[in-house]
Amino acid sequence: MIRSELVQKIADANPHLTLKEAERVVATVLDSIAEALAAGGRVELRGFGAFTTRARDPRTGRNPRTGVAVEVQAKRVPHFKAGKELRERLNPKG
Repeated sequence: MIRSELVQKIADANPHLTLKEAERVVATVLDSIAEALAAGGRVELRGFGAFTTRARDPRTGRNPRTGVAVEVQAKRVPHFKAGKELRERLNPKG
């Protein structure tokens, strides 16, 4: 599912919202998650999962085109851990 499909699904499920208002809802939720992660926080959506950040150490990488060694700086990357309900929906018993 892409962003526009999510906006359309929210607009269809809530007839009192226009498409523009549904887009604003999606943008607000995603921006809030991004801001919380940028501030070093954790975002947990019960039944869905948790977003956190993980630290990556600096390392020596390679330019795939030339093979020249390149220093890659330390950085933080987003990480998602699926919640129990989501895992159970993906892997039903039986």
